[in-house]
Amino acid sequence: MSNNTSPTVFPRTRSKGLNIALWIAQSFLAALFLMSGSFKLAMPGMAKDMNVYLIYFIGTCEVLGGVGVLLPSILRIKPVLAPVAAVGFSIILVLAGIFHISRGEASHVPVILVFLAIAVFVAWGRFKKIPIAPKN
Repeated sequence: MSNNTSPTVFPRTRSKGLNIALWIAQSFLAALFLMSGSFKLAMPGMAKDMNVYLIYFIGTCEVLGGVGVLLPSILRIKPVLAPVAAVGFSIILVLAGIFHISRGEASHVPVILVFLAIAVFVAWGRFKKIPIAPKN
């Protein structure tokens, strides 16, 4: 007698939902950092009290990370780079939080913490729970 309600059906459904959530989070991070990095590269003089080369460096890291958090997963070429990019975003966000606190801009920190949580979620999900298999 066949049992159609086997316990393996529920985890698969949950994994599918988690996978969808990870794709949404990756897409969000890609859009966020591509936009943020592009602004830094296009208008580095907006932060008058910061070194222009530091702004270029941060902007370049953000644009490359924005590409890296999504494109390897979509193409399935070296997909391990996506969670690596998410870890890089986590580092950038921790440093951004420290930077804003040091400047007395603590009101920016809650938003940074939300973005940090999303980046950590992507790193955890793509490293541990649902890694993307590379193309064979």
